[in-house]
Amino acid sequence: MQTLATILVAIIALEHVYILVLEMFLWRTPKGLKAFGMTPAQAEATKVLAANQGLYNGFLAAGLFWSLVHPDPAFAYQIKLFFLGAVVVAGLYGGATASRKILVIQALPAAIALVAVLIAG
Repeated sequence: MQTLATILVAIIALEHVYILVLEMFLWRTPKGLKAFGMTPAQAEATKVLAANQGLYNGFLAAGLFWSLVHPDPAFAYQIKLFFLGAVVVAGLYGGATASRKILVIQALPAAIALVAVLIAG
């Protein structure tokens, strides 16, 4: 179960790196417009906000990667719980306020990883 939990944490971290790239660098491109269902005018008007969101997603990814490489297993476990919990909360909030698909894309995978970490704990 420990291996599965580690793989799931890594997947969530990689997902947040991808979200960072979408929000910080691809926001106004066809890929970014499609991912977030926006018009070019909406993307232009919100590009600074999107870059800020991307940065926060990068912090979540960094914390999850940190949890995978920290040499103290007990502290690494605490880091995993904190950052997965933060992803779940962010996904729930985004799902309630921005788009319901965030619940499936962000909150649900992080919740599954969190349960795996707790079981492996």
